[in-house]
Amino acid sequence: MKLRWFAFLIVLLAGCSSKQDYQKPEWNPEVPVKRAMQWMPISEKAGEAWGVSPRLVTAIIAVESGGNPNLVSKSNAVGLMQLKASTAGREVYRHMGWSGQPSTSELKNPERNISMGTAYLSILEHGILNGIDDPEVMQYALVVSYVNGAGALLRTFSSDRKKAIAEINDMDKDEFFEHVVNNHPAPQAPRYIWKVQKAMDAM
Repeated sequence: MKLRWFAFLIVLLAGCSSKQDYQKPEWNPEVPVKRAMQWMPISEKAGEAWGVSPRLVTAIIAVESGGNPNLVSKSNAVGLMQLKASTAGREVYRHMGWSGQPSTSELKNPERNISMGTAYLSILEHGILNGIDDPEVMQYALVVSYVNGAGALLRTFSSDRKKAIAEINDMDKDEFFEHVVNNHPAPQAPRYIWKVQKAMDAM
């Protein structure tokens, strides 16, 4: 009996230690990118206003919603960039000096959604992620932070923000990605980077 439990424990631990393959299931970016590209004029305008790459914004739209402005997820993420009113939406409102948070109908408006999503990326870059030197590493960090939160990312390096940023600055983009694969608690984090990169390559 003890031997059986020991064998079960070994199998269980082996399953826990093996990392999920972020490239599976396969994802073809062609159709979602094509649909996301129709919003490029808005993405370019928002990108210019907030200093964020319109290609990155478009890639996030492709991955998050496939270009569908009316999409609402089970977790109440809304619209093209799948923004949650109570988190990213509230953060953008606070940054703008507004009270409250956006409504669902506001987040379904393509121009408002893209503007707020782009603003949120800018807030992350110039706020909690400020200090990351390599632009490619910053892009990866932005993508992970957008989907799973910047705090969760930085804590995989250090509980001290400055130390975490310093550790990130010792890495190139491939080393950073490998760190996310091996250390981020959310299995979708490396997949999200991979999908956004595939979307950008497909443009």
